[in-house]
Amino acid sequence: MTEGTKTIIDYLTSVPAWYLATCEGDQPHVRPFSFAAEEGGRIWFATATTKDVYRELEANPRFELTAWKPGSGWIILRGRADLDDQAGEAVREAAWRHLEGLGERYDGPHDERLTLFSMTDAQAWVCDIDGSWTPVVL
Repeated sequence: MTEGTKTIIDYLTSVPAWYLATCEGDQPHVRPFSFAAEEGGRIWFATATTKDVYRELEANPRFELTAWKPGSGWIILRGRADLDDQAGEAVREAAWRHLEGLGERYDGPHDERLTLFSMTDAQAWVCDIDGSWTPVVL
């Protein structure tokens, strides 16, 4: 794992929720997410194939997310969703347990509705109230 990927994962897993934006046509959509994990040098996110966010990422894989932690500025991560779910067993199990803990229900970590996605063309920054955007190399 690169130092930049570690920075992003540490940040996303240190806050209760962060916000992922997609677009449907010319209408942006933003929603809270809370699962992120690293495996094989990739950042993995979890959702369900039955959700609007998945359908939106199929139609337009570009997304952006942001998270803010008091005293630490905020992060911006943008790229393209790679919906080819190749997450390993440990990440799949962690995602399933995490989502179940939020109240979602699946028939185990291999439920067809549960899917993990990663990203390509990733860009990331740590931003500060002073207007600075410090690039994070992923």
